[in-house]
Amino acid sequence: MEHRDKYSVLLPTYNEKENLPIIIWLLVKAFTESGDDFEIIVIDDGSPDGTLDVAKQLQTIYGDEKIVLRPREKKLGLGTAYIHGIKHATGNFVVIMDADLSHHPKFIKEFIEKQKEKDYDLVSGTRYSGNGGVYGWDLKRKIISRGANYVTQVLLRPGASDLTGSFRLYKKEVLEKLVQSCKSKGYVFQMEMIIRARQFGFTIGEVPISFVDRVYGESKLGGNEIFQFAKGLLYLFATT
Repeated sequence: MEHRDKYSVLLPTYNEKENLPIIIWLLVKAFTESGDDFEIIVIDDGSPDGTLDVAKQLQTIYGDEKIVLRPREKKLGLGTAYIHGIKHATGNFVVIMDADLSHHPKFIKEFIEKQKEKDYDLVSGTRYSGNGGVYGWDLKRKIISRGANYVTQVLLRPGASDLTGSFRLYKKEVLEKLVQSCKSKGYVFQMEMIIRARQFGFTIGEVPISFVDRVYGESKLGGNEIFQFAKGLLYLFATT
C-alpha cells in the first residue's frame, strides 16, 4: 500500500479572532475537496483579543484531530512559532501561511500538485510569476515589494522570484533543517529560509498566487465565498 501523505498547516496567530474562523473554514473546505489528509496547528502567541477562545470553539466543531492548539504565553516571533509547530506536526509535509487571509487556501491544492511533479523539497507561492497578482496594494508598495525582491535576488542570487512570501509547502524534514539554520527574525526570516534552501541545494517549485492585502471584506474573498462561509457558519451554529 502506498504511503499516504499528510499535510500539517502551521498557523501562527496574533489577534486574528475575526479571520481565524474564515481561514480554518476555507482550509477544511480546500482539503476536503482535494481529498488530502491534513491537520491545522494553531500557534497563538497569547493574543489579548481572545483568538485562542475562538480556536477552541473551532476545535469543538472540526475535532481535535484536525485542529491542534499549541498556544504560547506571549509573542515570541515567527521563527520560534515554526520550530514549536513542527515539533507537534504529524504530517510528512508542512504548509506555512498567514492567518490574516492574505493567503487563500485554494492554492494549496496547486502546491501539492506542483510538489508531486518533480518531488520538490519545497514549493513557494510567488506573487510575481505567471498570473499571480497583488490585490489591494497601491503602486508604491508594489514597487517597494518588487524592489525588495529584486535587490535581494541580485545580492543573494537565490533564484526564486518571491523571497518575502510566507505561503509555502515544505517536506517536513527540509523545513526542520532550514528553521534550525536560520538566525533572522520576522519578515527577513522568510527570505533567509529560501536563501538557505538554495545553499543546501534543496529543490524549489513555484506556484503563482494572488496575494491579498489585509483588508477585511470583499477583496479578500469573492462575494460568493463570503456567502458560502456565512451559510456554513449558520449551519455550524445550528448544529453545535
